[in-house]
Amino acid sequence: LADTIHKKKHTRPTFTGHQIFALEKTFEQTKYLAGPERARLAYSLGMTESQVKVWFQNRRTKWRKKSALEPSSSSQRAGGSGGERAASETEDDEHNKPLDPDSDDEKIRLLLRKHR
Repeated sequence: LADTIHKKKHTRPTFTGHQIFALEKTFEQTKYLAGPERARLAYSLGMTESQVKVWFQNRRTKWRKKSALEPSSSSQRAGGSGGERAASETEDDEHNKPLDPDSDDEKIRLLLRKHR
């Protein structure tokens, strides 16, 4: 009984607009972060690696749900030209590329500076 009185309720972290912007921009570039990229991003945003990991997991779930609601790519191909299909495939490839460990920090800094 004494343990339940002294336990604190877990609170959700509130991310700043700056943090969310950087997370979203990074998510546009790649849907999955490897350990070193996650650590670098977490450090640059003043977040824990766990927070970044969970944010990406939740964001991928949201992205998949949104993709499932959109018309399937096979119906778009039937009505669209081959050029549109190639562009969307290229875009998917770009989203799933791992971040370049040598240039990620600079990309994020430039994006943040640009949108302040």
